[in-house]
Amino acid sequence: MKHYHLEWIAEWCQDNGWTDLFEERRNNYWAFPPGAVMPEPIPTQVLRLIKSQKGMTVDEKFWSISAVVGTFAAVISTYLLKCPMPLVLAFAFDAVTAARLEIEEA
Repeated sequence: MKHYHLEWIAEWCQDNGWTDLFEERRNNYWAFPPGAVMPEPIPTQVLRLIKSQKGMTVDEKFWSISAVVGTFAAVISTYLLKCPMPLVLAFAFDAVTAARLEIEEA
């Protein structure tokens, strides 16, 4: 799951003089700092700041809304069917979604 839009980071790079931004792998961004001849990773403090300012990406919003809707559907079907399995499955789906929403530390 992508936790950052490339445009968000490109905007920061342009504001701070970093050039030639590229994504090495998912959520791992590199660019040339001002006056440098070798690319460096975008600092994690900067990525956290960007994330706190910009919020959730489309992927994150989709998975969060899916978890909420799935939980409501599971609660209703658990009540109607008098069976706990839909709620158990919703819990498992929510756990996986929460783990996917976590941002890995580099």
